[in-house]
Amino acid sequence: MSSTVVTGDGEGLRIHPEVIDALESDTPVVALESTIISHGLPRPDNLRVAREIEQTVRDHGGVPATIAMIDGKPCIGLFEEELRLIAESDAVVKLGVRDLGVAAAKGLHGATTVAATASLAAQADIDVFATGGLGGVHRQARDTWDESADLTALSRIPMAVVCAGVKSILDVPATLERLETLNVPVYGYRTNQFPGFYLTDSGYPLEWSFDFAEELADAVLQHWQLAWPAVSSGVLIANPIPVEDQIDPMLHDRILTDALAAAENGGVSGKDVTPFLLEFFHSETDGESLRANVLLVKRNAELATRIAAEIIAAAPSQ
Repeated sequence: MSSTVVTGDGEGLRIHPEVIDALESDTPVVALESTIISHGLPRPDNLRVAREIEQTVRDHGGVPATIAMIDGKPCIGLFEEELRLIAESDAVVKLGVRDLGVAAAKGLHGATTVAATASLAAQADIDVFATGGLGGVHRQARDTWDESADLTALSRIPMAVVCAGVKSILDVPATLERLETLNVPVYGYRTNQFPGFYLTDSGYPLEWSFDFAEELADAVLQHWQLAWPAVSSGVLIANPIPVEDQIDPMLHDRILTDALAAAENGGVSGKDVTPFLLEFFHSETDGESLRANVLLVKRNAELATRIAAEIIAAAPSQ
């Protein structure tokens, strides 16, 4: 049913046979996170959307590698029953990079964050990862020091991450400043403005923009070649939701204000903040946030697949 790749310390990643075949045949492989399935989307929509995201990668010539922990084993690519388990079980815990060892030792089921997904994907020689929104610096971080581990992970893992910016619940300018400090380049896909997840434009400009997947792949490969060994970082590719598909900005701002107030009044903090605020959006927008979320993730999966194909085509000449 499964294959195992053994790492240097004797522990193994279980890599789905379809993913192994793709890697060996130079077929594009796109890593997908599992936290969006277990904690980011409401049931029962989450399982349906997870399947749709994987199918989007396949529809554009790639192989999806949804990453999660099953019975303490890091899995690169999930079988159908495992995807269902991540979507439906209350026993699935949210795993960052620091949690992987504990979850493996305890034999837990776990859904991987952006940071953990990138870390495991890199170990399996996957170069491209599609997600919804990147984690970042939280509001009030100057008092709480609350900053997503996604940022430091990207500063150390050579991974091309396609996202729709960062969620508007975060401190967007502070997040962009941190990415600059950490030497993580941010490229816009057909935009000069950093997207705001549900919104096409967060209000903050980008320095670099590209119009084609081939150009993005070339910039990613050049970054990895020229920045090494001083820097071996990921690359963030910001792919905005189309203007006509974004949440109405006035509705968005009103609900965001209410959501932040509800979180503060409820004493929600730490890693519980993001799922709380996303659930607030889901419940208060009458399905609009779910519609936008699904659309943008599928668009990111499509772009990531095209970039992965271009990286494969260009890599031998780099």
